[in-house]
Amino acid sequence: MAKTMEAPAAAEGKKGKKGLIITLLIAIIAIGAGAGGAWYFMKMSGDEEAEPAKPKPKPTKFVDLDIFTVNLQPEENNQYLQVGLTIKARETEVIQEITKQMPDIRNRILMLLSSKKAVEIAGIQGKQLLSQQIVDEIRQSLGSEELQDDIREVLFTSFVIQ
Repeated sequence: MAKTMEAPAAAEGKKGKKGLIITLLIAIIAIGAGAGGAWYFMKMSGDEEAEPAKPKPKPTKFVDLDIFTVNLQPEENNQYLQVGLTIKARETEVIQEITKQMPDIRNRILMLLSSKKAVEIAGIQGKQLLSQQIVDEIRQSLGSEELQDDIREVLFTSFVIQ
């Protein structure tokens, strides 16, 4: 009879050990999951803080220039160019500076346009090159490099060679 009493006690001891092991495993998994989740969320919030906030792009403003009419360099016969221009710039203090420097800007553009031949500016590539040259002339009229960088491009609103 002593053997039969020891068997249930031994069975209860094994059940207790299994329950304790299962409880410990569940606790370890829960702690690991909690630590992993905390690490993930801390890393995600840390990445946002580590990257510098990108400044919002400044809005674009368009500044219309009066129509330019110039005599082109003579080829076979006298030709003239009539062109409408719009400056595309970031909306910063460059807009006020363009207004202040308008006589100088117009002079530079007129000199540039009158130095061209019709053949040079008739094609797409010629117009693109002319547009870039006009941007360069406008940038030279502005004082600081920061303001010069705010000039995006020059757009043709009309373009007539006759």
